[in-house]
Amino acid sequence: MRLSELFLEHKLLNPQTEVTGICDNSKLFKKGNVFVCIKGEKFDSHCLAAEMLQDGAAAVVVERDLGLENQLIVEDSRSFLSVLAKRFYGAPTQRLKLIAVTGTNGKSTVAALVQFILNDLGFKCGSIGTIGYDVCKTVYKAEFTTPGAVELYRLFKEMADNGAQYCVIETSSQGLAQRRFAYETAACGIFTNLTPEHLDVHGNMENYFKAKKLLFDMCESAVVCVDDEYGRRLFNSIKNEKKEPVVGYSVDDVADYFAINIKSAGDSASYWLSSACFEKSFPLKLKMPGKFNIANSMAAIAAVCALGIKINDAVESIQKCEGVSGRSEVIYRAHFTVIRDYAHTADALEKFLKSVRASAKGRVLCLFGAAGERDDTKRPSMGEVAAELADYLVVTSDNPRDEDQQKIIDDVVKGIKEHSVPYETYIDRHEAIIAILKQAKENDIVVLCGKGHETEQVIGKESIPFDEKEIVTNNVQCTIDN
Repeated sequence: MRLSELFLEHKLLNPQTEVTGICDNSKLFKKGNVFVCIKGEKFDSHCLAAEMLQDGAAAVVVERDLGLENQLIVEDSRSFLSVLAKRFYGAPTQRLKLIAVTGTNGKSTVAALVQFILNDLGFKCGSIGTIGYDVCKTVYKAEFTTPGAVELYRLFKEMADNGAQYCVIETSSQGLAQRRFAYETAACGIFTNLTPEHLDVHGNMENYFKAKKLLFDMCESAVVCVDDEYGRRLFNSIKNEKKEPVVGYSVDDVADYFAINIKSAGDSASYWLSSACFEKSFPLKLKMPGKFNIANSMAAIAAVCALGIKINDAVESIQKCEGVSGRSEVIYRAHFTVIRDYAHTADALEKFLKSVRASAKGRVLCLFGAAGERDDTKRPSMGEVAAELADYLVVTSDNPRDEDQQKIIDDVVKGIKEHSVPYETYIDRHEAIIAILKQAKENDIVVLCGKGHETEQVIGKESIPFDEKEIVTNNVQCTIDN
């Protein structure tokens, strides 16, 4: 591709120059790339513009005049990065229908359920999110929930080239705020909930909500959970101010989609799906436990119905799903039960532990930690929630990165100390898992929270192989025998 084809309405000194790629990271730069300078909170890459041209950049995109040849001045280089990525990869989203999911908790499960339904009904659907980037022939490890614009459009292209008709994408608040796919139109946008998270990035809940709300400026239809204040605000905003159709769903009240006759077991949940959109109710049995998964299933069904899928087909299909990796996933079931889940916020812990508690015949033993170099204000509240809902706690590490691991644990323990629940602390998560397995008795439920599907533990700058399912499988029998 030539510069003239990439920049279209803009004039540069060398329009016939061949472009080898788009880049906003100097560490990934290659000769012939267009380098996009972005002013971040900690670093402004405009200072690298001249160096990038000397190293063979086809052009540089800047937000202010640097007096350089082949510079293109734009108002917002971060947004323009997504425009360039889309053009460079041949506008692949024109061959895909996008379903975008946002919210604090539940995004991965909702996305996985939407993908499952569409694939089960004979469509070809890829996915981009926390669990991985599925481009319909290959599944790549996810570095971010929503990858950067260049990587995102590369994935879109590979997915479309592989014959995908749909793509379900988890949209993080950072991804939306940074306009990583700013000029797209999603066939459906889904909002799951909003609870305190990433406040170290956004500052407060209002800014966090505004970032999430950006998604619904680029959707043809919307599906919104109205069980919390922010969902109700968003629903009313879309209904009163936007042109796209919107439906609400609820596990707590009557809505466009709502649940009645809810029953939950240790490894499943059942309910009747009622809807103002249809004349009858539908019985469902999910192979996933918890009231929150009932909400997730309603979101997925409502979303595919917004795409034109018949509700009977969606209801029949979703009941075939065996579950989602690392989301309320039963990894051992015999003498006692072990479940792993990605719950890593106070709200997610509360919902998950309540669902486990509701079906437990014995005690609930909970292992969890808090991530390093992330919002530390949520740590005591995580400890408090766990102390209120579990019978025994083990506090340990969860991707500490470069932060002091004992300090992270101490922050969590602040929320536990006022409660009488017994607890232990272990910096080594492997030792912690073995310790909690040794405490388990017949009919107990052991829950491992925080890592879910992840198979690595990030300590310092290293990513160390760490698969909780494998650790449990290798050690559970020994702990029972002893």
